[in-house]
Amino acid sequence: MNLAELESLIEPVDLRSCLIARNGRLLFEHYRNSRIPEEIAKVNSCTKSVLSALICMAMDHKRIPEADTPVSDFFPKLPKDADPRKREMKLEHLLTMTAGFEWTEFGRLKSFPRMTRSANWIDYVLEQPLSDAPGTRMEYNSGVSQLLSAILVQATGLPTARYAEEMLFGPLGIEKYKWETDPQGIHTGGYGLWLRPEDMLKFGQLYLQSGSWNRQQLISKERVLRSIQPAVPANPPNRGHYGWHWWTDSFGEESPEGRNGISPTTSFHYFYARGYGGQFIYIVPVLEVVVVLTDDKRKRDRHPANVFRDFIAPMLLRACGK
Repeated sequence: MNLAELESLIEPVDLRSCLIARNGRLLFEHYRNSRIPEEIAKVNSCTKSVLSALICMAMDHKRIPEADTPVSDFFPKLPKDADPRKREMKLEHLLTMTAGFEWTEFGRLKSFPRMTRSANWIDYVLEQPLSDAPGTRMEYNSGVSQLLSAILVQATGLPTARYAEEMLFGPLGIEKYKWETDPQGIHTGGYGLWLRPEDMLKFGQLYLQSGSWNRQQLISKERVLRSIQPAVPANPPNRGHYGWHWWTDSFGEESPEGRNGISPTTSFHYFYARGYGGQFIYIVPVLEVVVVLTDDKRKRDRHPANVFRDFIAPMLLRACGK
């Protein structure tokens, strides 16, 4: 990989940070200034993928039942709703954003901002009407992530952040973080986590290693694979598919000779955590690569380039393709 070329390409973008590792070895490290490596910052909706890991861990340890469990097992008011379809809602539907709620994250209805202004976020989400039967269609919804955080608290008896410290942050050596809470003290499931770029890279490396860290299986391989599988097509204008609070996509040209129609010499599949404002953790299994990007500029000041697909992915194919 031509690191000098990459440095020049991303210079106009003015990223807060850019880290690239292969086989666990850091290949490229860029920070806007020398303070950033030790500063925690908002990862926004990358929080969802961290929450997914915690849910998977709780399932592995039998604290949370399997994904086909009704959501009403955790929220008794749900079966009393006038819409009987809410009784069909499963944990799987929350994880894949297919719960069916009438919701526009930042659009006309502004459901996400309205939730954060309500006195009880969980009640606000559960009371929203359904626009679709559960499992029918993906609709990006930070409210269902809050439901998952509340379920984790119920199931483990611990605050979400405390469970993360014991099961995930501690083993990964993540010591500096901040995690916001709702009015009831439930840690925000859809956003609100603050991390260092290096610790975001550790989290990505854990998933590259199929849930293994220092010879310890923190998340079962089967659960990791399940969570990153393309479950539903992403709703436009998003690309690719959505898994269990992870995005999935591919880069390059398809080839009939390649595995599953994808040739590793001309393309690759990847999955990623994505947070508003330019926070990303990309994992490319076939190339054994993890990429972390962070930014902190307002929308009007951000560069229009998709740094991963426009600059980094082509270099990965040239330098790492086999």
